[in-house]
Amino acid sequence: ALPVGNLSCSLVLLFSYHFHGRANLKKSSDIVFLSISPFSSFFSTVNKHKPWIETSYHGVITENMDTVLLDPPLVALDKDAPVPYAGEICAFMIHGQEAPFEAVVLNKTSGEGVLRAKGLVDCETQKEYTFIIQAYDCGAGANGVSWKKSHKAVVHIQVDDVNEFSPVFREAVYHAAVTEGKIYDSILQVEAWDQDCSPQYSQICNYDIVTSDTPFAIDRNGNIRNTERLSYDKQLRYKIMVTAFDCGQKRATESVAVHIDVKPVCKPGWQGWNKRMDYEPGTGSKQLFPKMHLETCDGPLSAVRAMVELQTSHIGKGCDRETYSEKSLQKLCGAASGSTDLLPAPSASTNWTASLLTDSGRDSDLIFRFDGRQASNVPERVVPQNLTDQFTIATWMKHGPSPGLRAEKETLLCNSDKTEMNRHHYSLYVHNCRLVFLLRRDFTQVDTFRPAEFHWKLEQICDKEWHYYVINVEFPAVILFVDGVTYEPYLVTDDWPIHPSSIDTQLTVGACWQGGEVSNPRFTQYFRGSLSGLTIRPGKIETQKVISCLQACKEGLDINSLESLGKDIKFHFNPAQSVLVMEGEDLESVNTAMAKVSYINSRQFPTAGLRQLHITTTVQCFGEDICISIPDIKAVVIVLPPSEPRITIAGSDRLVKPSADLRGAMGVAPFKELRITSTVTKSDGVPFSAGGAAFKTPGVLEVMHNLDYCDVLVIGEELNPEHESLEIHHSSLIGKHLDATNSTSGISIYGVDSMAHYEEALRQVRYRNWRPATLTNRRFRLTCSELNGRYTSNEFNLEISVLHNSAPVEHVNHMAVQSQYMRPVHHPLMVHTLNSHISGTPPAATVVIVICIAALVVIVVLGIYRLHSTHQDGSKREEDGAKDPKMDWDDSTLTITVNPMEVREHYTKNEEDDEEEEEDDEQAGDMSAESGDSDETEEEEDEREVKEGKQKSKLEWDSSSITY
Repeated sequence: ALPVGNLSCSLVLLFSYHFHGRANLKKSSDIVFLSISPFSSFFSTVNKHKPWIETSYHGVITENMDTVLLDPPLVALDKDAPVPYAGEICAFMIHGQEAPFEAVVLNKTSGEGVLRAKGLVDCETQKEYTFIIQAYDCGAGANGVSWKKSHKAVVHIQVDDVNEFSPVFREAVYHAAVTEGKIYDSILQVEAWDQDCSPQYSQICNYDIVTSDTPFAIDRNGNIRNTERLSYDKQLRYKIMVTAFDCGQKRATESVAVHIDVKPVCKPGWQGWNKRMDYEPGTGSKQLFPKMHLETCDGPLSAVRAMVELQTSHIGKGCDRETYSEKSLQKLCGAASGSTDLLPAPSASTNWTASLLTDSGRDSDLIFRFDGRQASNVPERVVPQNLTDQFTIATWMKHGPSPGLRAEKETLLCNSDKTEMNRHHYSLYVHNCRLVFLLRRDFTQVDTFRPAEFHWKLEQICDKEWHYYVINVEFPAVILFVDGVTYEPYLVTDDWPIHPSSIDTQLTVGACWQGGEVSNPRFTQYFRGSLSGLTIRPGKIETQKVISCLQACKEGLDINSLESLGKDIKFHFNPAQSVLVMEGEDLESVNTAMAKVSYINSRQFPTAGLRQLHITTTVQCFGEDICISIPDIKAVVIVLPPSEPRITIAGSDRLVKPSADLRGAMGVAPFKELRITSTVTKSDGVPFSAGGAAFKTPGVLEVMHNLDYCDVLVIGEELNPEHESLEIHHSSLIGKHLDATNSTSGISIYGVDSMAHYEEALRQVRYRNWRPATLTNRRFRLTCSELNGRYTSNEFNLEISVLHNSAPVEHVNHMAVQSQYMRPVHHPLMVHTLNSHISGTPPAATVVIVICIAALVVIVVLGIYRLHSTHQDGSKREEDGAKDPKMDWDDSTLTITVNPMEVREHYTKNEEDDEEEEEDDEQAGDMSAESGDSDETEEEEDEREVKEGKQKSKLEWDSSSITY
């Protein structure tokens, strides 16, 4: 039995070992029990019952902790208690899900145990665990033989969250827009979230606005609202900072920015335009509204119509036009010659307009104002004769209704009997805002009715605006042009022809002359309004092209890049380009087109000042006529003052000519060395443009522009037409827009043309005097003008001194006259900066020394002439003196007089003396070449002069006339 007992003890120990190694429990026990099967009934008798535990457990574990709180507690009971081993609990086994938990027996006797985590448990990774647990007793003995296990119990473990994460906003920044003046329940909603797993810590329970003193509030759901009405004018944008709290009151680490834009109350209309636009003269076409667009407040529209109006009625005669004289404008526009200006500028020869009122301050635009008390009789010498069946009357007129005087005629132009009778031969008058032209023939005709009165009823006649009226008469047809538009008379009345008589007629402007049938001859039917450029041209009618040119505006509206406009855009200009109408169906196309509307002024020297802009817009919606009201726009264009040019006339101011030159067929050319320049002064940084080129160079700039007249006036006694004249040959004006008139007072060259052409014409002016014996000098004064006297030149005075009984010798003062080879070249529309001074000018002492040396050399040469020349008679001397009419004499430094010499009779000098004479003559020729200024080569001309002088005369030096 002992061996068996010993064997039994060893087997029990082996069982105990394998029990604690539960992984092989069943297998090991089977082997043991098989080997000790004879003793199994004994152990079974000792361990009769299985352990007992609850059927389910619920536990809670806090994340990042290891202890699990179970409900009910983990306790295993065994009915075999208090039997040692059999009634004790040795282990708890966990099955399933690879749960990160383990069960530990705290007390084998009481069966208490604890459930704990093998490692840290993260709620954000897994919130719950479920697994199976069983209890094992200690078996029948200390070796754990015949152990038993309980039934399976379900354990459900929940992981409790820890508030370890802060709220985070879903957007980095929030944007919203509100309309001013409204209170919103919710402008926008911000949203934050939390990474914690539990509702307590993962939910956002509160939001708060961090920024202080803001007109906004936020609720617990993140809705932001305004607490007061916002104003666009007060503040355009608000920026507020918002934070969030979770339900554990953990605050967001970073606040979020919320931008709220305040929009003005949506009002349909044009936006993005400036009320003022400055226009620099010479800059061409400039956009008026480059960023303008139409706001319709999302209203559905089918068509947009916009009208842009440029209001220039206060500028000149209705707009900025060229202010040249009427004759110059007609020449510029290619009108037929022969017109008579009945309202010229007052002067000595046109004094009948001196008593009339004129409007000043309009940039030399000659305007006569009639207030019902002024009129003027046109001299008979000026009145055009024989109007025939074709003639033209043209005038600018500004006229309005006269309250209380509507029944009275207002006469612009009237040709009536001067005495005895009161017959009106032709007249132009306004009656009840109707324009009437009366034409009664006064030469022999058949005794029948003929058309005599032509009536037009037009709004323009009494609208108090400037209009250009042209009446073309091709009797019996009469056509009226108003601003280039043709109008037929609405009424034509017939009358008897006027019987021929010997009574003189009187042409009157501003009224009608009543010389007969009254005790005192007087003016009647006074005109009330303004007139300018009243002309009459007999024998020809004006063409449509010329009429359009004469009344054309130089400023107006324009469209940049017409080809870039949308195909659905329709536009229309009025003839003056002061009104532009645009129509389109697409709003974007209309906005693009309006951004291209521009202002342009093509005048080189425009009239400065303000121009009003007025835009009216209508919007048509689908199925409706007008659905949105668009307010009108009023803006201004400010035309900046142009830089005023300074016109300068320069050249030789004194000429000494032999009398033979004045008697010559061509006479003398007083202004052959004339130069005309024009400069403007620009300030620093102000751009200047001309001919498409822009400059910012400060200082004095030379510019090229036109002139409209140059007058040469005689100073002193007027010319005597019996033996002297001042004239220009018509061939000198061919190819130029110039014409000329002359009288005993001088000569006037007029027409709009370049300064270069005026220079060429003035150089061809000739003065002749075929009886110069008693003439010592003649003085002339030259002035030139641009824009009818708006800009005038300096007064250039020239004196011609007559040299009697002398041979022609020319001397040019090089200090006063610029060499023709040094003259600057002028190109149209080119600008050159002029130097304010010329460096390198020789000092006065040097000039005196040069003059003295030249005088000594001349004396030596003249001495040689006297020794080696023969005499000639007076007639031969006079003939030779007229051979070179182009020489000018400048006696600013010295005077040379020619001593009469006898005709050479004896010539006895030997060949050696002749060679010396020729050598000295060459030296004299070189000196003359330095001071000559003729069209031929100086050296050849001076050499020829010396040779001719050697053969013809002997010169004598008059020392009394030398000036130092």
